[in-house]
Amino acid sequence: MADITATMVKDLRESTGAGMMDCKKALVEANGDMEAAIDWLRKKGLSAAAKKSGRVAAEGLVAVLSSGKKAVVLEVNAETDFVARNDAFQTFASGAVAVAMDCADIEELKGKPYPNAGRSVQEELTQIIATVGENMNLRRMATLSVSQGVIASYVHGAIAPNLGKIGVLVALESSADEAALAALGKQLAMHVAAARPEALTTADVDTKALDRERNVLADQARASGKPEDIIAKMVEGRLRKYYEEVVFMEQVYVVDGETRIKDVIAKASKDLGAEVKLTGFVRYQLGEGIEKTADDFAAEVAKMAG
Repeated sequence: MADITATMVKDLRESTGAGMMDCKKALVEANGDMEAAIDWLRKKGLSAAAKKSGRVAAEGLVAVLSSGKKAVVLEVNAETDFVARNDAFQTFASGAVAVAMDCADIEELKGKPYPNAGRSVQEELTQIIATVGENMNLRRMATLSVSQGVIASYVHGAIAPNLGKIGVLVALESSADEAALAALGKQLAMHVAAARPEALTTADVDTKALDRERNVLADQARASGKPEDIIAKMVEGRLRKYYEEVVFMEQVYVVDGETRIKDVIAKASKDLGAEVKLTGFVRYQLGEGIEKTADDFAAEVAKMAG
């Protein structure tokens, strides 16, 4: 039997897109012959995944999972909403988010063993790609944790338990009653889904985004012909409005339409008899930031017909 090296497995994986364990098995079956191994994978339908990798995958699911003082949100993409409603895809997303609970980032998740599969999470996804025939990918993940308190979660547009189009996590640090904190956290998570905050506090606002906003506001104010000292005051006043739009703690609570989130937290601390701290949040919306292409269906058919 030929000696199957790690380099051979790597080369086969790069040329076919198949999983590492499948590549190793193919090389063993082919006695180290690379071309025969490729043929073996093709016959099994496992090399088909490589052909899908260049296609845009902006649909799929956002999965959330909470366990004790920690929670995770994961986005898994596919090309069509039809596949997102497939049982195999949903089962994979649920399995992957469970594994993600103990991972630091998406790359670590890809290499972790997938439950009861005998292969990694990424290799399991490659299997599904080969079976379903669409490009899919593990796009991003984030975790939140607290030393005491709760991590509340919310899924908007859910099509299965903990799977949907928008996933939100909200972290509340407090020694207060956990049931009361969970109820508050759920409401705050729903607020995040609707209001789309970009930063937790004013200090967390991206400096580049803030500078860009300040420059735009200054130019707008100068167009009015006001002197520079008045312009500076106008800009600072308008920046407060900007903060109210993008900063979680400065936003108006969507539940009552009038109270600032920071005041909601202050009132909760008083009502629950223990300080409540809003320490973090995550909001993932399916496909955000992915450039979708509008294909000309007639042109595509003509291309396929030659």
